[in-house]
Amino acid sequence: MKQNLTKTMTRGWVVFLLAMVCCVLWGAAFPAIKIGYSLYGISSDNLSGQIIFAGSRFFLAGVLAWIIGSITYKKPLLPGKTSWGYVVVLGIFQTFLQYFFFYVGLAHTTGVKSSIIEGTSAFVSLMVAACIFRTEHLSPKKLLGCVLGFFGVLLVNLTGSGLGGGFSLPGEGFIFFSVVAYAFSSVCIKKFSRKELPFTLSAFQFMFGGLGLVIVGKIYQSVEPHTGLYMTRGFLSKTLSNPACALILLALAGISAIAYSLWGVLLKYNDVSRVSVFGFMTPVFGVILSALLLQEDSGLSVGMIILALVLVSVGTLIVQGEQGRSADAAAETDTASASEKA
Repeated sequence: MKQNLTKTMTRGWVVFLLAMVCCVLWGAAFPAIKIGYSLYGISSDNLSGQIIFAGSRFFLAGVLAWIIGSITYKKPLLPGKTSWGYVVVLGIFQTFLQYFFFYVGLAHTTGVKSSIIEGTSAFVSLMVAACIFRTEHLSPKKLLGCVLGFFGVLLVNLTGSGLGGGFSLPGEGFIFFSVVAYAFSSVCIKKFSRKELPFTLSAFQFMFGGLGLVIVGKIYQSVEPHTGLYMTRGFLSKTLSNPACALILLALAGISAIAYSLWGVLLKYNDVSRVSVFGFMTPVFGVILSALLLQEDSGLSVGMIILALVLVSVGTLIVQGEQGRSADAAAETDTASASEKA
């Protein structure tokens, strides 16, 4: 049974399909967050409100992930005694640090720059896995695939004037720190999911990291006098009294619960590079869905979008093909070893 599941989850079309579901969901989060800010009345300079909003989203995502996982496995999911450390580590890197740096950085730089920097996540994940944790082989073809995918993201984001303004630590620097935090969490998920269910890890790390963000948002609120009217109590009141607010918060929580849980399952059975390369599609879907849902003018022609998608797809296929050959070689080695033992 376990071997059949492993075989299924490493099939190319399964990895592609599930990864695309994750990327579409994450791409939808960009316009959904903007809609949420509008519904809750959170201004662009209300950093504490943004962090509290993010923390509330991820805490609720943890609850949803726990419910989905418990129904799926037909039992209440609880981390084992040795797994609570995994929950804390993932909660710090995947939720707290990644989204703290992301939301603070986004307040100090443009969305275009943020998208481009976020597009380097596959590079950083591959480098962390290969150079720090040494869980992967860094081949020239994997690098080529990442380069092509990144240029696809760059092409989508090069229109307009969003690339000006130089570099700042609390802006572009913090966005890059969020990418590094995500890279570390990707490798950790792969390691930890060998000993604990991905759904369990996702659920409890979301609750831990989300609660941490809410606490930090409240602390920051006390030293942010111009946004003093935005209180956690007001946030809860709006959520309970306004169906639209409740719906967008639930949608964002669902996006995180489903996407990160599926991503965790993929990372459990596949190398980080094979999965993370699909992350290039997230900002592409983000641009398309923002234009559709927010009626934003992305400044992109249909031709540019198609070219970007081609670059991303070719880069993904190169990495997938390289990873597939590695898997086949490993399978042949295992078969040969088994024959010798027999």
